[in-house]
Amino acid sequence: MTLLAAAALAGVAATAAWRTGALTPGGGGVAFVVGLLVAAGGGLPAIAALLAFFISSTVVSRLERGTPAGLDPKLGARDGWQVAANGAPAALGAALAAAAGLDAVAIWIATGSLAVAGADTWATAVGSRSGAPARHVVTMLPVPRGTSGGVTRTGSVAALAGAAIPGMAAGLVARDTALCAAAVIIGWTGMLADSLLGATVQGRFHCPRCSVPSEWRRHRCGAATTRVGGLGWLTNDGVNAAATALGALLGAVGWGWLAR
Repeated sequence: MTLLAAAALAGVAATAAWRTGALTPGGGGVAFVVGLLVAAGGGLPAIAALLAFFISSTVVSRLERGTPAGLDPKLGARDGWQVAANGAPAALGAALAAAAGLDAVAIWIATGSLAVAGADTWATAVGSRSGAPARHVVTMLPVPRGTSGGVTRTGSVAALAGAAIPGMAAGLVARDTALCAAAVIIGWTGMLADSLLGATVQGRFHCPRCSVPSEWRRHRCGAATTRVGGLGWLTNDGVNAAATALGALLGAVGWGWLAR
């Protein structure tokens, strides 16, 4: 795909996402860059995976219930940091692989990374509607719904669907059945890694004004928070970026193992 065609397609998609309220203006700008690199690097199969991820994740996110009082994840339209965390590893990986002449690897990298993003989004959205309490992925003790590192059985099953959708889209366009199957495995593995990072090393904070936990240096009430665990610089967006980067790496490994 030519760079001009990739830019036109990315521009139309990012503008449509912003106009429908799925992205903030900043999120739309980052989405344009992500779409441009994915399209230029991975061609039509990678574009199919990106569109399948974005559309399905936007729809399923509308099912997500609010979190208990005190927890303050980002809600509403996705901002630039969220778009970058979910899409930058796919975009950069595909672009670098294509620049090296590894067009097939670029498709697998983009699809693997987007499968992780899809799996995590579906696990969170569907898991929030589970009747059973979330459990800490390490200790298996009950935790409030929306807690980083909390998992549910329903959400874990839904993650398979979230990973399969971009995988099937890319696999159908590329006519590669191995890519479909690998995306499900990679996506679920990346979702689990995301939960483990969220439970262990993601920054955990406490708001002294509201006396509630937070994921951010500044609580939504406006007060500065106090770090009580994890790495202060590692936010939920950073954890998501690490997980999708792992998906990109596993995509390249999967190509070398299954497709080459």
